[in-house]
Amino acid sequence: MHTTMSRRRALAAGAVSVALLVSACAGDGSAPEDSPGAGDASGAFPVTIQHRYGATTIESEPKRVVTVGLTEQDALLALGIVPVATTRWLGDDPGAVGAWARDELGEAQPPEVLDDTGGVQFEKVAAQRPDLIVGIYSSLTKEDYEKLSQIAPTIAPPEGYPDFGVPWQEVTKTVGKAVGRAGEADRLVGDVERRLAEARRAHPEFAGATALVATVFDGYWVYGSDDPRTRTLTALGFRLPEEVDKAIGDQFGANISRERVDLLDTDAIVWLLADGDAKLREDAAYQNLRVVEEGRQVFIDDGSDYGKAVSFVSVLSLPYVLDRLVPQLAAAVDGDPGTEVGAP
Repeated sequence: MHTTMSRRRALAAGAVSVALLVSACAGDGSAPEDSPGAGDASGAFPVTIQHRYGATTIESEPKRVVTVGLTEQDALLALGIVPVATTRWLGDDPGAVGAWARDELGEAQPPEVLDDTGGVQFEKVAAQRPDLIVGIYSSLTKEDYEKLSQIAPTIAPPEGYPDFGVPWQEVTKTVGKAVGRAGEADRLVGDVERRLAEARRAHPEFAGATALVATVFDGYWVYGSDDPRTRTLTALGFRLPEEVDKAIGDQFGANISRERVDLLDTDAIVWLLADGDAKLREDAAYQNLRVVEEGRQVFIDDGSDYGKAVSFVSVLSLPYVLDRLVPQLAAAVDGDPGTEVGAP
């Protein structure tokens, strides 16, 4: 089961009282030292961030940032800020910092890692004495947001996107604004967008070709146009077939029954799999598709650093992914079964 599928947060059982949260937030002075930053950003404050539950004003430069979203640590690290706590999503990397972001972490102490499988860990968040809580790439409910806001200023997901559907550019720029480094965030986004543009120019065969990202989960799980994984492909020039997006609807992804396996017959398909293609080989209908017969498949182990980076889709993971994925897509999209797609 792909990890994202279990990320619809329920409200934490046994709601934590406001008094307890405020008390925990005050701390006893024994918490770790403030996280290091990259220069003085004090002149950028106060700043106000709009989101789906209203607006959050940050009065001064944050020193202790907790991420309750799943990918925002990468934006912080890219900006020279080590969060005091992160939220586990993919694997058990120390501090929930992936291989692609370890250089930015450097010799700093890895963040404390929170586990949200039973809902937001409000007491553990409060124990970190944060002065900013970031939950952009998340499914925070309004009740979650209101509880967190009593601990520290909290940024919820923006309007206009489904849960887990926020583009990496918006995550990076919002984090940059919140920590007083908006200009640096813009520069980082521009650098990665140039990398994407260079890949498009180098591979005109990607332009307009159909492609999608999928995994095996209760049949086939396909990521829609609002999912960051799909946006990686469309940023390279590919397009998601309309009929696939129609079947998914307004979610970040959805199941496609084996009876509609024809929807997977694209010019290229990226599979995120935990056990290779064994289950795909058992499906005779899928094996008869052109995408299989012409060798248009890219197989990625979703538990590998590469697979995790493909799902993370951040300002730091994307360059790591592009170095590996672009050559594989080029081999897949040519339609020649003799072309070895190969390992990254």
